[in-house]
Amino acid sequence: MLRARAFSGANAGRSSGSRRSLACNRFINAAIKTPYPTDTAQLTTEAPTDVVYDAVIIGGGMGGLTTAAKLVAKGAKVVVLEKYLVPGGSAAHYKREGYTFDVGSSMMFGFGDQGTTNLITKALESVGKRMQTVPDPTQVHYHCPPSSAHPEGLNVQVWRKYEDFVAELSARFPAEAAGVRSFYDECWAVFNSLNSLEMKSLEEPRYLMGEFVKNPIACLTLASYLITNTGDVARKYIKDPELLKFIDLECFIWSTVNADMTPMINAGMVFCDRHFGGINYPVGGVGAIAENMVDGITERGGHVVYKANVKEIITEAADSSSSSSSEPSICATGVRLADGRVFRGKSIISNATRWDTFEGLMGESKMPESEKLFRKRYKKSPSFLSIHMGVKADVLPPDTDHVHGLKRYKKSPSFLSIHMGVKADVLPPDTDVHHILVETWEQMEQPRGTLFVSMPSLLDPSLAPPGRHIIHAFTPDWIDAWQGMSPAEYDAKKEAVADEICARLEKLFPGLRAGIDFREVGTPRTHRRYLSREDGTYGPIPSRRPLGMLSMPFNSTSVQGLYCVGDSTFPGQGVNAVVFSGFGCAHRVAVDLGMEPGWPAVDKAYAGLLNYVRDRS
Repeated sequence: MLRARAFSGANAGRSSGSRRSLACNRFINAAIKTPYPTDTAQLTTEAPTDVVYDAVIIGGGMGGLTTAAKLVAKGAKVVVLEKYLVPGGSAAHYKREGYTFDVGSSMMFGFGDQGTTNLITKALESVGKRMQTVPDPTQVHYHCPPSSAHPEGLNVQVWRKYEDFVAELSARFPAEAAGVRSFYDECWAVFNSLNSLEMKSLEEPRYLMGEFVKNPIACLTLASYLITNTGDVARKYIKDPELLKFIDLECFIWSTVNADMTPMINAGMVFCDRHFGGINYPVGGVGAIAENMVDGITERGGHVVYKANVKEIITEAADSSSSSSSEPSICATGVRLADGRVFRGKSIISNATRWDTFEGLMGESKMPESEKLFRKRYKKSPSFLSIHMGVKADVLPPDTDHVHGLKRYKKSPSFLSIHMGVKADVLPPDTDVHHILVETWEQMEQPRGTLFVSMPSLLDPSLAPPGRHIIHAFTPDWIDAWQGMSPAEYDAKKEAVADEICARLEKLFPGLRAGIDFREVGTPRTHRRYLSREDGTYGPIPSRRPLGMLSMPFNSTSVQGLYCVGDSTFPGQGVNAVVFSGFGCAHRVAVDLGMEPGWPAVDKAYAGLLNYVRDRS
């Protein structure tokens, strides 16, 4: 494996004239917090076990941390139990040879300063934190297969300004210009409705009725899309098969399923927030979000415990009169760690996947019927193969062409991922930060068929040594392809697959392989080991066409006192999505604990209705 050399302070290869770099340096003029821990002996590994917490949270991913932040802000006694050494889960970061690599996605929604869907901003604010961010003028640059209409391949950039994106996509499909406008405008109808409502639990009837009284049109608009999927809406306006495949890809890059399997409400939020709040990268790396949140939680009396390996959710017989389920009633009352410690809580909140929660921590003998039905509706998404690379900066080609007369802006299910460090001259200035490469539409949803590429050091140069940039390439992959090998065979396959992916990326970045200084490869086995996710999965995907958003479970479960949060709950995968899940979970728990007002008599009937519809969808 290529290893990085020791670097001096030389800036050779980095373009001092890059408008992007100059813009970024205005934001990055203070010391950047080093991703912790620099000394694992300084980790907090203890918290009181002789108290009953309001909430015991299993896992310090973004869903769990958001739930903790919102609850401690209300005065709740909270403990977060994180198995690993750093917070954030797949939204953490780590350091290698002078590089700071994001574990997962570097494309951050939710950092806007207006409306109600800027959920990362609001989660941080709830514990008194705010982060500097660097805006990106594009969300993503798509590189799609060639066709008769686009013999050189379909290339589309999703600009921050909505009108510019619509103009570009319409220019690519002039016969579908009206359909492009109508489809994305309908997405805005969904988003504007969401963005006018306070984001809380969709399971809580008192909140829903209050929002309806304040904004009945928005609520009725959203209700009309409850059972609608994105493909249904796209086909109302668009006939061109290539354009419909492009919309499939628009959904796939964040939901890992096509438009027919993606709820319209989810698509409306993603397709419009990228223009409303924009894509904004947190200075210091994505992992700094979780680190700031942990600081805010502990400053308000909460506990975050590392190296806390939860092995069991403790349950007891419960009073069935308070349950909305007809199943035998049990109640979650605590968790037991591998070292024997027991933490008791009035509520137990699992940020693990539903497979790890109900099969691993509770055991199949206690699995509620609703969870068995969930497994019929949903299956595990793929993991990822990831490659983190450090490369010479001039590997990245400048964006100097024109698009149909419009000059381009200058820019200031598990996955296999490849992290690379490259010399700065491999990536010339003004290169788009995020790219999607699909060589054939037939392979889009197949393992390693779609390549995701992020280069966050273009926005925050502090992430890489001088004269170098980061390229993070990742692609959906299944753990089955990485089983049954000796250590030597496993290592050899990792490098061979990484070589193949780097060769494919040469189409976008000529000279990439020659410019690599550092490369590290992670497989679905890596994601399973470090993120404690069964098979390295990044959450559930539908096994069959879903009933819009009603098929997806919310935060409550059929086990009293047990809640789920994260990508196994509505609205699904993605950092902003799991933060949304945390908002909903914290509110539902706060109502159940009496920290916020509710309607207990209505709650049970409403929960029963939701369960009935979901379990039969």
